[in-house]
Amino acid sequence: MNAIISASELADALRSERPPVLLDVRWQLSTAAATGEPFDGRAAYASGHIPGAVFVDLDRELASPPGPRGRHPLPDLEVFGAAMRRAGVSAGRPVVAYDGGIGWAAARAWWLLRWTGHPDVRVLDGGLPAWDGPTETETPVPAEGDFVLKPADGVVLDADGAAALARSGVLLDARAGERYRGEVEPIDPVGGHIPGALSAPTSDNVGPDGRFRPAAELRARFGELGATPDVPVGVYCGSGVSAAHEVLALEIAGVPASLYVGSWSEWSSDPERPVAVGPDPR
Repeated sequence: MNAIISASELADALRSERPPVLLDVRWQLSTAAATGEPFDGRAAYASGHIPGAVFVDLDRELASPPGPRGRHPLPDLEVFGAAMRRAGVSAGRPVVAYDGGIGWAAARAWWLLRWTGHPDVRVLDGGLPAWDGPTETETPVPAEGDFVLKPADGVVLDADGAAALARSGVLLDARAGERYRGEVEPIDPVGGHIPGALSAPTSDNVGPDGRFRPAAELRARFGELGATPDVPVGVYCGSGVSAAHEVLALEIAGVPASLYVGSWSEWSSDPERPVAVGPDPR
């Protein structure tokens, strides 16, 4: 099954006898809006969303509070499961997640649902900006879903697992190249990357319109980095959000990958962990 859905395909699906559950996951890494006020995803949702969509709060429902395990640790599964059922998520009904266009937050919802066993989840390619259908401001109250979480083994990396994978397989760093090289670090304690990790910025997953590049192009991109279906692959970023977008891009390319959720925000907070800088992985 394709992990993404186009706006026209979504419009058709919403008119079908089995319409998907819609999750609006608008969120920004930088909380500053153009007005100077903090970005408020819930307010953005209230001002207009795809009809039937339910707002999901990334910071509160798709992650636990920041701490030693990073800025966006795995959510408490009871909290996440309750949020998904409140949104109407059931195992027998497809789900489509979208955000404001960059795709990171929607991919985080996609990854969490896939990890916990939902069989049919997709991301709206291009997010809300790609949607040319109607919007609404009413908040729907869907029937309670029945989704029961069954987390899969082997798809979540911890710090030791990420370090080992950098030596034995392919570990991709999804952050911007300058953060990987340690030239700048606007958020975390130190700049640089996990020794052995390869730079693979998330921005290269998409074209100028913000939509994912074709599967063949993504396969070629990741193949040049050694990330192929027959090699263990893992991804990390700053806090496990944009890395989910990279896992989604790898899925489109046909390459399964694990996610180091704690990512650089966890790794860099431990002074015992080694840090590499510059363009050389080591």
